[in-house]
Amino acid sequence: MKATIYHNPRCSKSRETLAILHETPGVEVEIVEYLKTPPSRDTLKDLYQRAGMTAREGLRIAEDAAKPFKGADDAAILDAMAANPTLIERPLVVTEKGVRLGRPPEKVREIL
Repeated sequence: MKATIYHNPRCSKSRETLAILHETPGVEVEIVEYLKTPPSRDTLKDLYQRAGMTAREGLRIAEDAAKPFKGADDAAILDAMAANPTLIERPLVVTEKGVRLGRPPEKVREIL
């Protein structure tokens, strides 16, 4: 099985999620460092839809840059995430079984 992780190596939850992927037998991991290679707005929209999430639920509210989007709609949030990937909550993991936000990291086991 192939798993793609939208990863930030400086994030402990992202590192924990990556460790779960690496320790799961038969999983081939593709790592996308999303701060270096940001997903497009359309990719983010698709990932959140497949995860059963709204863009608001994928917004990293701990970032100061997220404060202006408190009352924004999903379209504005997606635009902001595409322009400033630090606003993307991480890690997102994609497999043939679906998409999960690794918060907590164990949630990715649902799609392995």
